[in-house]
Amino acid sequence: MTVSPLPPRSSSPGTPGAPASSPSASSPSPLSAGRWRPPRRVMRWGSLIVPVLLAVADALLVNGVTFGLELNVSLAAAAALLVRRRLPALVFLITLPGILIGYVWFAPMIALYTVALLRPNRRLLGISALLLAAAHFIPWPVSDFEPTAYRENTLTLIDACVTSVGPIALGLLVRTRGELAARIKDLTRSRRHADELIAEQVLSTERARLAREMHDVVAHQVSLISLQAGAVQISAEDAKAREGARTIRELSVRTLDELRHMVGILRAAGGDHEELTPQPRLADLPRLIELSALNVSFETDDATRRPGHPEAVERAAFRIVQEALTNVRKHAPGARVTVRVNDAEAADGAARTAAKGAAPSAAEGAAQGAAEKAEETRGLRVEVRNGPPDASAVAPGLPGGGHGLVGLRERAQLLGGTLEAGPTEEGGFVVRADFPKTPRVTGTA
Repeated sequence: MTVSPLPPRSSSPGTPGAPASSPSASSPSPLSAGRWRPPRRVMRWGSLIVPVLLAVADALLVNGVTFGLELNVSLAAAAALLVRRRLPALVFLITLPGILIGYVWFAPMIALYTVALLRPNRRLLGISALLLAAAHFIPWPVSDFEPTAYRENTLTLIDACVTSVGPIALGLLVRTRGELAARIKDLTRSRRHADELIAEQVLSTERARLAREMHDVVAHQVSLISLQAGAVQISAEDAKAREGARTIRELSVRTLDELRHMVGILRAAGGDHEELTPQPRLADLPRLIELSALNVSFETDDATRRPGHPEAVERAAFRIVQEALTNVRKHAPGARVTVRVNDAEAADGAARTAAKGAAPSAAEGAAQGAAEKAEETRGLRVEVRNGPPDASAVAPGLPGGGHGLVGLRERAQLLGGTLEAGPTEEGGFVVRADFPKTPRVTGTA
């Protein structure tokens, strides 16, 4: 059976864009960004199967349903499209007999589009375009070629060039669009990162401004207090008055030192920095209790003098005692206070000793509970317990924001410890913190 090559080639000059529209359907249009989209798996399998179905339909329409050489090579070209994404160049070569013998267009054009999309090599694309144009231009059998039919040959050559160049142009266009989308995504990510850097810079500037304001206002007032206390210390005749003035002056100096340290932290650009001044440790607790002007009983098992505790843990323990004494001064004036600082293992031993006098079952439960808690912490324990306030004492009326205990709990959790605070049966209040031997962080907690 001999089929004339001219009718199928000139009867559908507008089809070069048709096969390329199916593969490009996998790229969503910006206009459909807000519309419903099918699942990604459906779109992936659809973009693979739909071109194959179009190529099969093209083969059946051109060559009929009777099996022969033309239909067989056309169906083989259509079936090869199933693996076009893995082997684009090989699949394109397999589809060339389909356009040469079976006069089908969809399979070779889709294969050439895939080559341009996945293998954008200039030499490969040039050779592929020449092969497709030659397969389109040369009739089958070759003996039917008429060199003297200039008009028909010219039209066929133009059609062959369009057939070979169109899929390549469309494939390169889709590939470039994907690359531009990826670059826009990278630029968006870079711009977001730049915005974060600008926000951090603004935060650092604001932090420095707050540091200046804090230093100018608070340091001025505390300096005046120190000067006035020094004057009272010199001019007072009463020994108690001079001692009180000396204490006030010393507290003012310590406050200025800590203020300068906090100002330095606020001025620092990042969170990791070296300490600008020596920070309080457990060894400073006796002096803190002495200057607290409270009825405090300090109990320790040499934990304040034994080396080995991390600096962050000792600093957090000092701040917890400091904040607890401040709360006693605010809310329980005149109350008796007991400050205990010891190791968790020592506290565990004390709990077991206290449990020996109880019933056997109760003793086992108490000892087991204390042992489990010590097993979890195995570090430093800080406890500040106060009794009920003295009814005859006058409340100082100091302001408070209610954030002290919240900050202490966060400080303890940051180091991997725990903090418990609550009222006691005697009408007082207790603050207890447990810190591990090895904290999670050792920064400025």
